[in-house]
Amino acid sequence: MKPLQLAILGSTGSIGQNTLAVAQRFAGRFSVRVLTARNNIDLLAAQIKRFEPDFAVVYGQKDANTLENQLRGRVSTKILYGKDGYLEAASYGPVDMVVSAMVGAAGLLPTLAAIEAGKDVALANKETLVMAGDLVMAKARARGVRILPVDSEHSAIFQCLAGNRRADVEKIFLTASGGPFCNRPAAELSGVSPGEALAHPTWQMGSKITIDSATLMNKGLEVIEAMHLFDLSTDQVEVVIHPQSIIHSMVAFCDGTVMAQMGLPDMQAAIAYALSCPERLCLGLSLPDFAGIGQLTFQAPDLEKFACLALAIKAGKTGGTLPAVLNAANEIAVAAFLEGRIGFDHIASLIASAMEEYRPVADPGIRAILEADSLARRTAQDLLPA
Repeated sequence: MKPLQLAILGSTGSIGQNTLAVAQRFAGRFSVRVLTARNNIDLLAAQIKRFEPDFAVVYGQKDANTLENQLRGRVSTKILYGKDGYLEAASYGPVDMVVSAMVGAAGLLPTLAAIEAGKDVALANKETLVMAGDLVMAKARARGVRILPVDSEHSAIFQCLAGNRRADVEKIFLTASGGPFCNRPAAELSGVSPGEALAHPTWQMGSKITIDSATLMNKGLEVIEAMHLFDLSTDQVEVVIHPQSIIHSMVAFCDGTVMAQMGLPDMQAAIAYALSCPERLCLGLSLPDFAGIGQLTFQAPDLEKFACLALAIKAGKTGGTLPAVLNAANEIAVAAFLEGRIGFDHIASLIASAMEEYRPVADPGIRAILEADSLARRTAQDLLPA
């Protein structure tokens, strides 16, 4: 069997590193042809030496020069940089599947390029569907491209739907760990430090997504992502807090049946399934110790304490360009919090203010979406304290 040819966009992030771990373990099944990163040059250089892709991409020319100097005489990998480099990586001819794992809005155009080039996409970059879900899914259908979810929650839904009729789906339950502040009173969140917010109780992730998990914005973005992936309304997506993170999500059917996908928190399972489905790879992961866990608990999210989730649901219901505004303002707010410029409790208020100052465009094309993203970033920056 010919190995699946992979391009990994965002190879130095958490998803990218886990994808490479799967590819290395099953070397006969996968061939890594392209790697991209932003500016983690040392790690990217190590990955290039290990996998020897055809080419690799970084953001800036200076970093590209540094990378070339580190690799000179060791591998034949070509080094590209900038937006054009990312688009070339996503549409590279020999590649069968693109793993879209770039962080934030930067992943949208490369993912679209992959779809337009007829590549299947293993999608970890949820912002692609948050910003342009209608457009992306329409292009995927037109090109006959599969969009395979990598987020553990959406992978769980995808697996529960296998062999079932979409017409029989009543709703889905997206589970959330609740993050580090699930049981902390709202009044105590104003003094939360970046270090506290980055201490996620169950998952090991990058800093941006970890903060999003602490505010529950990540779950809000996943609500919008699920709407587009599975053709659902916001009323058909319910978020439930599940601190044990054993049930990764559930699907409820019209006959009252609920199917759940379960496992220990480990992203390699969801990644491997996206790469190999419907086959499952023998990863050797441990099974949950149900007797030791004792009980699985659930609770409704507090939408007043976790206002970011409420804002995302509102953006999903409104549609048009408002989800792009939500996402852009959130990226600015999270960066400002990590830099110590605003408090944890100001993240949601900054996003709300940016959304209030914007009039959404219905049924947008890519130009309107990118304009909304740019305007929201400027607005959010202007709202930051001097």
